[in-house]
Amino acid sequence: MKKDFHSWVEVKEESHLKEDRLLFKVRDVWWCKLGANIGDEEDGKGRLFLRPVLVIRKFNKRVFIGLPFSSIIKEDNYFYYKFEFQGKPQSVIISQIRLFDSKRLSHKLGAVSNADFKEIKEKTKNLIFED
Repeated sequence: MKKDFHSWVEVKEESHLKEDRLLFKVRDVWWCKLGANIGDEEDGKGRLFLRPVLVIRKFNKRVFIGLPFSSIIKEDNYFYYKFEFQGKPQSVIISQIRLFDSKRLSHKLGAVSNADFKEIKEKTKNLIFED
């Protein structure tokens, strides 16, 4: 599959030069400029290379760890957590956990429930610190 890296570089440069920072908090779901990535790394879609991302850990007003969403639902998969968000089945891809700068944020979609967030945190810990 051919990827449009050139268009992504333009969006990435615009995002980098952005002066303002959007306010985010843990459990928030934001449209985030993920970009055109290499190999099996999750890509954003559309002109701005957007994908929903769940904020799971905030370090400061600039940087957070997040999990990208997927509309592909994988039952009983160790690397995904399936749940309902805004009335639709969704999943977060736990294996695609990464650090994000808030300059990648576009606009807020909402927040996941406390119960789902607790499960996502537990599943993320288990994946990272598997014995």
